[in-house]
Amino acid sequence: MIRPVVKKPSVLEQFAFSNSTLFNQINKGLMPPGIHLGDRAVGYLQHELDAVLSARIAGCSNEEIKLLVKNLIEERQADFKKTGGTL
Repeated sequence: MIRPVVKKPSVLEQFAFSNSTLFNQINKGLMPPGIHLGDRAVGYLQHELDAVLSARIAGCSNEEIKLLVKNLIEERQADFKKTGGTL
């Protein structure tokens, strides 16, 4: 399964966030954290960003978005296990 990955500048533009706002949203559980692509590279899964933006547009509360983000992160682990991966 191919999942498009975007870099931080695209995330900042898509959400009209500053660096510090993105960092704070991730720390509060309101945005999914990036994934490490290398020693100095981080990417964000586009489908996760789309889900959060859709929830915002739909008027979901912060608590609902936190639950969404938690579920998105859990899906990462489930997808990994589907490929036969173990941690």
